[in-house]
Amino acid sequence: MEYFDISNFHTLCNIDDKQEFLVIEFVEKNELPTGYNSIDYESKGFMESKLIQDFPLRGKPVFLSIKTRRWRHKNTGKTIKRDFFFISDSSKFTQELSDFLKDTSGYATRYHKQYSKLLRD
Repeated sequence: MEYFDISNFHTLCNIDDKQEFLVIEFVEKNELPTGYNSIDYESKGFMESKLIQDFPLRGKPVFLSIKTRRWRHKNTGKTIKRDFFFISDSSKFTQELSDFLKDTSGYATRYHKQYSKLLRD
């Protein structure tokens, strides 16, 4: 929550099996990463949202929609953004959930197949 504000929260339902799931939308705060001067950089909007899966809450799948910012140097045009470590590389899970599923010997594959229709590329 240090870097994000919650912008929205949805309880949705899968039409096929009538199972409810939660989507929590996060928007990165308009604060430059440490080490950059706000006089030299300007906010240039957002990167494409990422939808990742986190631990279930009260038996419902939880998806986090994360919208991150980018900033542009006013003189050089160079773009910067934060590198968020909690999103597992090349995965659609948070790093914490990914680590947990790896430790459950094969559960990750079944878990991913069950909810993969809800994730978008």
